[in-house]
Amino acid sequence: MTCSQSPCSDDIKKLAAKIGFDACGITTATPVDSNAVEMRRQWIAAGMHAGMEYLTRYDDLRCDPGFLMPRCKSVIMLAASYHSDISSDIIARYALGDDYHDVLRKKAQPIVSFLQENNYAARICIDTAPLAERYWAVKAGIGFIGLNSMLIIPGIGSRVFLASILTDLQLNPDTPVTMSCIGCGRCISECPGHAIMPDKTVDARRCLSYITIEHRGDFSPETDLHGRLYGCDRCQDVCPHNTDCAPFKFDEFSPRPDVVGLTVKEAAVMTQQQFSTIFKGSAIKRAKLAGLTRNARRLLGD
Repeated sequence: MTCSQSPCSDDIKKLAAKIGFDACGITTATPVDSNAVEMRRQWIAAGMHAGMEYLTRYDDLRCDPGFLMPRCKSVIMLAASYHSDISSDIIARYALGDDYHDVLRKKAQPIVSFLQENNYAARICIDTAPLAERYWAVKAGIGFIGLNSMLIIPGIGSRVFLASILTDLQLNPDTPVTMSCIGCGRCISECPGHAIMPDKTVDARRCLSYITIEHRGDFSPETDLHGRLYGCDRCQDVCPHNTDCAPFKFDEFSPRPDVVGLTVKEAAVMTQQQFSTIFKGSAIKRAKLAGLTRNARRLLGD
């Protein structure tokens, strides 16, 4: 496969489909729109990022992918479904299988190799770099942003993981998505913490995903986890666009029986060895043992 300027975008998309990605879109690497930059800065200024101080750093990098990769010309966006009919009442669906960071990096590598073999630079970014992935996914024509700030891919839904590849190859861009959700407001009304704002932003201070995963330290006396041990799916569960989600294609996202079957009582008394064994290669390690047992004790009323 030879990458000339004209067919290269199609070659990349065909390769992405062959690998098993559910969607692949391409856009030109340009500075982020000023409106998007200002909205993010206002969100930070309002304190809605809660304790995620890392979101306040590298502002210049977040505003222009050119700072992440010199001479960056294109952003390739990839999406992979993690939807399964198997779910847990206490753990978010995305965390039931293997850690998506590891899986997507491995799956995206053939595309990077293809570019490098044709003498172009390429860099994979999966949450580990200050890149506004949902913003770029919209620009790349993959989907649109719902009221709950999630990326929704028509015909696939919002239960997807995103990966991006920056490259210094000028690729033919796709047309940005101009669709919007139907505005039913179910995600807003059904959010347990009332964290979803009318402007499509989320107040992390109220969001159960933040509270059960990212928050460090003790809870305030009034904190209500609404039965959740790790993460929350409510806004996605009630979304009409997720009525017929595309099932996962990567076997690594298959729900692990020992994770699906975990009980709150088991989590409350879990040892470090048990935690490391059960959650090896799992995104749940993000909360650490201290966070998981803290959550479990709160759910048990301790």
